Amino acid sequence: MRGAMIRTGRVAVYDAPNQPFAVRDYPLRPPLPGEVLVRVRMSTICRSDIHSYQGHRPNPCPGVLGHEIIGTIETLGEGVRRDLRGDALAVGDRITWSEYFIPGPSYFTEVLDLPQKSPGVEKYGHMAVAVDPHHHGGFAEYCYVLPGSWILRLPDCLSDEEATPINCGVATMVCITERAQIGLGETVVIQGLGLLGLYGAAIARARGAKLVIGVDTVAARRDLAARFGVDHTVDPAAMTETELVAVVRSLCRPDGADVAIEVCGSAGAIPAGLACLRTGGRYVLGGVVNPGALFELDANLLLRRMITLSGVHNYHPRNLMQALDFVVANRVRFPFHALVDGKYGLHEVGQAMADAAGRRVLRAAIVP
Repeated sequence: MRGAMIRTGRVAVYDAPNQPFAVRDYPLRPPLPGEVLVRVRMSTICRSDIHSYQGHRPNPCPGVLGHEIIGTIETLGEGVRRDLRGDALAVGDRITWSEYFIPGPSYFTEVLDLPQKSPGVEKYGHMAVAVDPHHHGGFAEYCYVLPGSWILRLPDCLSDEEATPINCGVATMVCITERAQIGLGETVVIQGLGLLGLYGAAIARARGAKLVIGVDTVAARRDLAARFGVDHTVDPAAMTETELVAVVRSLCRPDGADVAIEVCGSAGAIPAGLACLRTGGRYVLGGVVNPGALFELDANLLLRRMITLSGVHNYHPRNLMQALDFVVANRVRFPFHALVDGKYGLHEVGQAMADAAGRRVLRAAIVP
């Protein structure tokens, strides 16, 4: 085993919501059958990490966060030989893997084709650090890829900055745009121009959208959006909801947008998103991951205007492979490397979380 003398690895742990992070040592063991021990290269802070840390969504403590992770294989457990695509895996390979893992076959996987909603599904960076094998989040030196995960070997052409968001942000947006059924010549409204929204704009363009409108309160994000295929941006803080809807609908003649996508995390934005749609339009929710995300809606609006409303939580394994292929194919067309704009050491996780929560960086990266 490479690194056989190593008996512990450092983990950034928080004991309760909003409490300081502490770097602690936890034991390492050889991987069990079906596991892979990975040396973490980079882990980026997702908005759901922030929500968990702030106590807005349930997360066991003391906890280790981080599920947008890439790493280098240290040891392959028995039975792990190939990745999702069928390519051979070896010690030293740089890999990404699904943000969640499942306990095994079930009605959800075998019949409904929804493995991401299987009973007993677990997510990296969403477990108590006391749970074996302790290293199951990205804010650490090591991570075990556990059985029931899907692994992809990363090509050398991708930088760590381009590769790390693939297993969460990019794969999720692939799933969302798939659910939205974006087609050639359609108009798309994206509420929220964080990493998810910018990738969503790029994917919408690749799917053939003729017009993409971005909605965000942060000026720097609106300025960056043009580089990812956004034609027009709107600041919702600068106008009333009625004015915002009127602006969007005037750009999407004759009857409004074909598709709207919510990735801003604000339930209050949903009525405006629905009002921007044409008759027969499609609306997909991808950002309101917190319990208690309530809003008021006249259901007759959905009925009369024949609106399709969908939600996406996690993604299908095929979306992970599609996300990797999309980034590889479009890394010259779109500056994906620019989206990870802050790097922090393991002892700086608290500062990284504060900067990400304060929107001072678009995507903060922990580089242990």
